[in-house]
Amino acid sequence: MRVLILFYSAFGHVYQMAKALAEGVSEVEGIEAVVRRVPETLSDEVLAKTGYAEAQQAFAKVPEATLDDLRAADAVAFGTPTRFGNMIGQMRQFLDSTGSLWAEAALVGKPGAVFTSSNTQHGGQESTILSVHTTMLHHGMLVVGLPYTFQGQMRVDEVTGCSPYGASTIAGPTGERQPSANELDGARFLGKRLAEITRKLSG
Repeated sequence: MRVLILFYSAFGHVYQMAKALAEGVSEVEGIEAVVRRVPETLSDEVLAKTGYAEAQQAFAKVPEATLDDLRAADAVAFGTPTRFGNMIGQMRQFLDSTGSLWAEAALVGKPGAVFTSSNTQHGGQESTILSVHTTMLHHGMLVVGLPYTFQGQMRVDEVTGCSPYGASTIAGPTGERQPSANELDGARFLGKRLAEITRKLSG
């Protein structure tokens, strides 16, 4: 069985969370993690001006996703940065191209989870995750969150992402902060939980 980890990352924070999620998936016997990035929609000129191009070299060799990747997956984890409390445009455009999958009911019954990053602690992480949930529900997918059994989300001794909605990290105003050990643990927990539920649903 396969868990597709589908992500877009501007400066690498979401990619780091995607790798941690894949580690969690791989802890479950019989489940394979497949990591794919959504296609870029910005021009090379814009990518260079924003600084995305340099940061994205770290994962440039990750294959771009196709609709067949979604079709073949038994579960999907969607990773996207926040943009004004919503998913980033590149993820939105890719999901908007899935009409044929909807017509086939290709994703109905498949479990899915979401992970994200924002510049600030209250930068719209939960609303961004919910914006992906809306698309998942229209496809008939089953929403998998991050339960409080991941107790790292209740910590008050440090600034940290993660909530019942999904795994998350805080990048800092200029992207200088990297995912913390606690946030990466949350991503691993979510990946393992998604894989376990996928296996249970398979019977």
